[in-house]
Amino acid sequence: MKALFPFFAVTDDIVVRVAVSYLPEQSQPEQDRWFWAYHVRIENEGDEPVQLLSRRWSITDGRGAVHHVEGEGVIGEQPVIHPGASYDYVSGCPLTTSTGVMEGHYTMVASDGRMLKVAIPRFALIAPAETE
Repeated sequence: MKALFPFFAVTDDIVVRVAVSYLPEQSQPEQDRWFWAYHVRIENEGDEPVQLLSRRWSITDGRGAVHHVEGEGVIGEQPVIHPGASYDYVSGCPLTTSTGVMEGHYTMVASDGRMLKVAIPRFALIAPAETE
């Protein structure tokens, strides 16, 4: 699991794992555009269901400029994740620099109404060096 998802964070029995891939076919370095896909797996190791309500990302580019992205759910969904189950999704991030960093949190609600702020691990966006 670690090799597939090298970045992870644990909050209140919720494990968030992330793997990232640079997508050269969607990148145009000559036009200052680099693109990455990231695969997130959210695992519920607790004993009650949780529902993902919203997300907040902090994206820092190679120049240090920070951009925040917030919204309801992920990829248009607000999944309920039952004990012992997981939820996976893939999304993408374009940057105008060849490197950057992403991190953030999900807001979730437990079945008893408790609100949870679940950490998304910090992970690097690094384009491979261009070869001539």
